[in-house]
Amino acid sequence: MGLMRKLFSCVLGLVLATPVWADGAVNVYSSRQEQLIKPILDQFTTSTGIKVNLVTGKDDALIERLKLEGENSPADVLMTADAGRLYRAKSMELTQAIASDALKANIPEHLRDPENHWFGLTYRARPIFYVKDKVKPEQLSTYADLADPKWKGKICVRSSDNIYNQSLVGSMIASTGAEATEKWVTGFVQNFARPPEGGDRDQIKAAAAGQCELALANTYYFGQMLSGENAEDKAAAEKVAIFWPDQGEGQRGTHINISGAAVTKAAKNKDNAVKLLEYLTHDEAQHWYAEHNQEYPVKAGVSPSALLKGWGEFKADSLNLSELGKNNAEAVKIMDKANWK
Repeated sequence: MGLMRKLFSCVLGLVLATPVWADGAVNVYSSRQEQLIKPILDQFTTSTGIKVNLVTGKDDALIERLKLEGENSPADVLMTADAGRLYRAKSMELTQAIASDALKANIPEHLRDPENHWFGLTYRARPIFYVKDKVKPEQLSTYADLADPKWKGKICVRSSDNIYNQSLVGSMIASTGAEATEKWVTGFVQNFARPPEGGDRDQIKAAAAGQCELALANTYYFGQMLSGENAEDKAAAEKVAIFWPDQGEGQRGTHINISGAAVTKAAKNKDNAVKLLEYLTHDEAQHWYAEHNQEYPVKAGVSPSALLKGWGEFKADSLNLSELGKNNAEAVKIMDKANWK
C-alpha cells in the first residue's frame, strides 16, 4: 500500500508539473535531471526552430503515467537512464518502432532495440572502484572474483531495488546463465561491508571513508564527483581508482548501460520526435554530453571528455542491452533469494 501511495504521489506531481503543450512541439517525459538534458534540448530548438516541452520525474512514475494516459498521452518521447526501463516500456506497448537511417548509422547495434523501439544516446560503465592505498589493481580481475571470500566485509554497493544493479545481474545471466549467476550473487552478498544504502556516490564516499575497500558505481557519477564543485565529493573520489573488470581474452568485458530514448506509441508529433532523437546522436550533441555529463558518446569518432580519456580505454561488454530487460525479473528473483537487501 505504501509503495502504491508513493507511486500515485509521483504521478500526481508530474500531472501538476505539466506545461501547456504546443502544436508541433516535441513533448518529452524524461527521468534525466533537468540540468543534464535541458541545455541540449534548447540547442535543438535553436538549430531547428522546434520547441521542446520537458517533464522530468522518476522512471517508474513516468512509465506509469504513459500507461494511464494511453492513446491520449501528450508525450512524444520517453527518456530513461537504463535500458531495462526502456525494454519495460516497450513490453507494455508504450513505444513504437522508428525507421531512421541516421539512428542506425550513429548508434551501434547492441546499444539499440533490435526492433528499433528505443535507442541509446550515451553509455556509462559500471566498473569496480578500489581504495588506492588499500587495494592493488593486480588483486582484481573479474566481476565473478568479487564473490571470493578474500573480499569478505570489503565491498560497498547500493540496494537490490536499484535498476543499475538489476541490469548488472541481468547481464551476468545472459553471460553465464541463471544457475552460475545465483551462485555468484550469493557469494557477492556475503562479502558486503555493510547493508546496502544510498546511491552510487555514497558507495564511493564510503570506500574513501574506510567503510569498505571496493565499490560498484557508474562512471558518470565518479566523473561528476571529480569535475564538480563539491570539495567533499572530489576529495572522496580522489581516494579511489577505477578497475575495468573482465578485460582478458575470452572475457565479456566491463558491463555498460545506456541513457536512451523512445518515441511513444501515442506520439502526436512523431516526425519532430524522430528529428530530436537524430539530433541527439549527431556530433555536436554527443560532444556536449561527453563534456558536461561525463558520459561516453555512442557515436563512433566522438571523443569522450579529457577526464574519461584519462581513465584509459577498456573493452566493453557487447551484449545487446535488450537482454537486460529480458532478464530483469530473473535477476530480481536471484537477488531476493540471496538476501541482497
